[in-house]
Amino acid sequence: DPGKPPPRVTTPPATGANMTLLLAMGLAVLGGLILNTMPCVFPILSLKVLSFATGDPEEHRRHGLIYLAGVVSSFVLIAAVLIGLQSAGRWVGWGFQLQSTAFVIGLAYLFALMGLSLSGLVLIGGRWMNLGAGLATAPGARGSFFTGVLAVVVASPCTAPFMGSALGFALTQPPLAALSVFAALGVGMAIPMVAISSSATARAWLPKPGAWMDTLKQVMAFPLYLTAVWLLWVAGKQSGVDTMAAAAAGLVMLALGLTLLQGQTVARAAGAVCLIGAVLLGGVRGDAGTMATDDRDGTVRWSPEALASLRAQGTPVFVDVTADWCITCLANEQAVLFTDEMAQAFADAGVTYMVADWTNYDPEIGTFVREHGRNGIPLYVMYAGNLQSAPLILPQILTTGIVRDALQSVAR
Repeated sequence: DPGKPPPRVTTPPATGANMTLLLAMGLAVLGGLILNTMPCVFPILSLKVLSFATGDPEEHRRHGLIYLAGVVSSFVLIAAVLIGLQSAGRWVGWGFQLQSTAFVIGLAYLFALMGLSLSGLVLIGGRWMNLGAGLATAPGARGSFFTGVLAVVVASPCTAPFMGSALGFALTQPPLAALSVFAALGVGMAIPMVAISSSATARAWLPKPGAWMDTLKQVMAFPLYLTAVWLLWVAGKQSGVDTMAAAAAGLVMLALGLTLLQGQTVARAAGAVCLIGAVLLGGVRGDAGTMATDDRDGTVRWSPEALASLRAQGTPVFVDVTADWCITCLANEQAVLFTDEMAQAFADAGVTYMVADWTNYDPEIGTFVREHGRNGIPLYVMYAGNLQSAPLILPQILTTGIVRDALQSVAR
């Protein structure tokens, strides 16, 4: 219809020839800044920021730079592994480590350890706490560096706007240029912490220490416990409800073991046995079929053949590339895509909703993501019924208006 206004979403993000290294690094810095607000990351950083309220300003500046080193080196290391895997012929995307059930369970254990330390069950500095939570929450340079490392690890499922196209571009470049983009992502994520640690004005706005900080410390343990629960849910989605239940029992054994380790000789021996039991339980794998995997009403499962068949029939298709470990994906689905209003809008437009679930590694989905100029998810692609029409690639953060405009552009 010549009189119909064009939709707001009409072109893919800048990639390939439209992207330069400088632009990619700038977008990566913006994405890194946004990562600080994500629910995975904020609880970890808030207590470290509050520690800058008092003490030697020079020491704070040094810790800020050490945190920067931890963040940047971690991003570069993950990028190097990712590039190495892709060079070996295994197409993986950003957050690939969360496609491993073992890694997800290990991360759940780490979050539980941090929560237990904030709750006062585990005393930081003890010989049993030289890993994980102890490193991240320990005072001094070591704690600052590993706060940066841990922030990067838990930021993996929180894909931020601007990251998709920038990281997709990075992995089409020579290794040095690619690593520069990932380093820029780390710089962006570290900027707020470095700024607060270096600015006397910013530190003056921080609340002064007091008894309230002990309460805050204990309260901040609970978001970490909830994150551990969410990660166990992801593990269950990946490998079945038996895996999830065994890992949950492992967390109980972990807490019991750490409690007993604070006792006398016999209690310590029992505690060591409990910790071994926790590790063994974390390695249990059930049948993924024991977890409900039915398609959501009104959606169909993605496959290259199913997509090609629908398009050949002239049916417009919306492809949602998602994963249970992708927080941005889950937020978009609950706030926009899976509402009754949006389901009706898809039906009215005659658009088939197709879900590509990348919770577990799937090389075909990886290829699909790469073909659309992205290196991570969420990825939303709208295909018109006309095979000659270029697909619309929607932003990673959705609104009802954005999706409605895309539906209007392909409505039959």
